[in-house]
Amino acid sequence: MNVAIHPSWKEVLKDEFEQPYFENLISFVKQEYTTHTCYPKGSTIFAAFDHCPFDKVKVVILGQDPYHGPKQANGLCFSVSDGIPKPPSLVNIFREIQDDLGKPVPESGNLERWAEQGVLLLNATLTVRQGQAASHQGKGWETFTDAVIKKISDEKNDIVFMLWGGYAKKKGAKVDRSKHDVLESGHPSPLSANKGHWFGNKHFSKANGLLEVKGKTPIVW
Repeated sequence: MNVAIHPSWKEVLKDEFEQPYFENLISFVKQEYTTHTCYPKGSTIFAAFDHCPFDKVKVVILGQDPYHGPKQANGLCFSVSDGIPKPPSLVNIFREIQDDLGKPVPESGNLERWAEQGVLLLNATLTVRQGQAASHQGKGWETFTDAVIKKISDEKNDIVFMLWGGYAKKKGAKVDRSKHDVLESGHPSPLSANKGHWFGNKHFSKANGLLEVKGKTPIVW
């Protein structure tokens, strides 16, 4: 399986790639992609890492599963490729940015432009079968992404972690809060957002404020 991943991550995660669980995980993923339709396409499974080198990471946003509809998932959490209709969670993310920062909603739901500014858009599970949410959970991806979060927490300083919903908050247990900033709220999915757990969190202006205090360039959301 030919996947793209930035060389900086290959170095940081080389020990992880050699673990037995990771070898088992990759065998499982290859088998799934051979026998079922799975997302994202194989070459973009590690797109979050390819578009955002380790040394450029300033912000981490955690998702759960890739989108499981045709052509939606592009390897970055919450993101869809150009020309694909925005899923409900992404609609609510852009609505909050509009309310928070006064920015118009962009035509495209492709968040590669965030990644290239230093936002790691990391799903806990990096692959999924078509139409079957959570179908690749419990196979090893969560162990891998926990290790990624711990690496960032241990080896970097002053990262802004944006944790949306209960699942992301649990995943954030790996973050050393004495050296990083953590923003938490409900999930942007309609179920949570419409109950008042998402809108008004002002995470995008807060993240930029935290970056600026540390002398970092804010994100153009």
